[in-house]
Amino acid sequence: MASSPATPRRGRGADAVPADPAADAWFELWDLHVEVVAPAGARLYCGAVAGDSFEVHGEMLHFPPGQGFSLYSLAALLPLLPAKQCVTDPCDWMSTDAEVACPDPNCPSRFRITRTARRRFRHADSTATPLPKECSSTTSEVMSPCSSARCPS
Repeated sequence: MASSPATPRRGRGADAVPADPAADAWFELWDLHVEVVAPAGARLYCGAVAGDSFEVHGEMLHFPPGQGFSLYSLAALLPLLPAKQCVTDPCDWMSTDAEVACPDPNCPSRFRITRTARRRFRHADSTATPLPKECSSTTSEVMSPCSSARCPS
């Protein structure tokens, strides 16, 4: 059954109509690379090996095939990763500080968090919560506290 021309629909074709005026609103997050670093020859107690790593793309963690990662180390890192993904002022400590200590006080390893690339996300693809009417991709760009979301001031 064909849809009426007045019925908003989603799609990728040239004739696609956004479901709402804010459908093209977007925000950016950093992709992250997290790597285990340790002094040469150091004994690590978290089961890690220097050079072990994973990446964060949006909300997804990507581990190399066959590589594990300590649950306790991951638990220590998880609260910091979303903050590190946010676009921040160059002088903010979240922009300048990159290493997190292993949660085991006897383990000399650290986890180096490196911002690798900025990735753009559409608001409508990330949540079912609608944007306020005044927020859309056609308004002037203003930095939000956690991203370069395009919203009016």
